[in-house]
Amino acid sequence: MTATVDPEVAADPLPPRRRSRAWAKFRRNPSAILGGAIVVFFLVVAILAPLLPVPGPAETDWSAVRKPPTAAHPFGTDEIGRDVLSRMIWGAQASLLAGVVSVLIAVALGVPLGMIAGYMRGWTDAVISRFTEALLAAPFLILAIALAAFLGPSLTNAMIAIGLSAMPIFVRLSRAQTLSVMTEDYVESARAVGIGHVGLIWRYILPNIFPPIIVQGTLTIATAIIAEASLSFLGLGQQPPAPSWGAMLNTAKNFLEQAPWMALYPGIAIFLVVLGFNLLGDGLRDALDPRDT
Repeated sequence: MTATVDPEVAADPLPPRRRSRAWAKFRRNPSAILGGAIVVFFLVVAILAPLLPVPGPAETDWSAVRKPPTAAHPFGTDEIGRDVLSRMIWGAQASLLAGVVSVLIAVALGVPLGMIAGYMRGWTDAVISRFTEALLAAPFLILAIALAAFLGPSLTNAMIAIGLSAMPIFVRLSRAQTLSVMTEDYVESARAVGIGHVGLIWRYILPNIFPPIIVQGTLTIATAIIAEASLSFLGLGQQPPAPSWGAMLNTAKNFLEQAPWMALYPGIAIFLVVLGFNLLGDGLRDALDPRDT
């Protein structure tokens, strides 16, 4: 007698028991907790920037040009007397926004293409796969710089360029996951009961490929933040006088000997937020690994 598979039950990628195990494993991972704490800290700082008791990011004090850290300016001032701490806090908004929005663009474009390629196969899969491989032939940052230069210098265009450059990663990931899910018994059971293509993709394939996409998205946010800082450093991202960590480093390179704090603190901020997202992504990957739960 052959056992039947209930597609409604089998299609749940994280049933309650596995979900509780994943959360317990995540909590037992000190690196993941540290990464999550770092990410939450920067998110809170970015959100609460308008409420924090710091000068405006564009306010200048000509009597305190390139002054080292003091009680009035804990992180010092820049080349025209602006408070470095204030600009770092407001710059966190640009960096985190660029990271999150870029990844959302990449996911919104890449996941549907990858699912279509894996589901339809045949010539559709071949065309999408060759297009993806063509994009992957160019290094990620070089492609982002080229697209940003073509679109024009602005934070919005930088996010679009980074999102398009990261899209091939999600195309390949979602295609591979879709091909894997298509071999599962619950997909065949759903087909047998008459569920159509849209229902199969929306109710059974997408939920089961989403956990690895979340993990990859978290890791890609870190890459996108570095890319945004690089584009801003080159003058292709956030435009003055709006603050950005990358733009601050671009200005600071001219004053490394006279005012090293202008480069030190934005560099530390980029390092910490990228470290946080990497640790968080690694923790999510371990917690959601079905082989260990």
